[in-house]
Amino acid sequence: MKFSLIIDKESDEQVVATVRNPSSLTEKIEALVLEYNGENKIPAYTEDDTVFLEFGEIECITVSEGKTYAVTRDGEQLRLKKRLYELENIVPSYFIRINKSTLANRSRIKRFAATFSGGVDAVFKSGHKEYVSRRCFAEIKRRFISK
Repeated sequence: MKFSLIIDKESDEQVVATVRNPSSLTEKIEALVLEYNGENKIPAYTEDDTVFLEFGEIECITVSEGKTYAVTRDGEQLRLKKRLYELENIVPSYFIRINKSTLANRSRIKRFAATFSGGVDAVFKSGHKEYVSRRCFAEIKRRFISK
């Protein structure tokens, strides 16, 4: 299989894929291309304002008391209107699930810290901490740490 990417700011965007036979991968690529609207931001809400957060500014997305929040680089928590499963489908691939109710920006994780109870916390660059489930930590180790 060959892959080429041509970045030309002067031409219109188009995606062309040449395949021998359609497959589940080609269907996923088609859906991804058709869904993409060029945005890398998501609306977030404070008490008074609506702001647009870039995905790179978000350290993690978490659910607390049935509401979804984005934790920013500054440690600020902003409310999101989408549910976690909806966000999981639109965030970039550098977001990983670290427990049942949290998606983490892998590039913003500073370290994994062991807890007294034998668990593991993800410590973000802002100092924010989130619990990492055993199942998710095993997957994280398999995919990213063991390389």
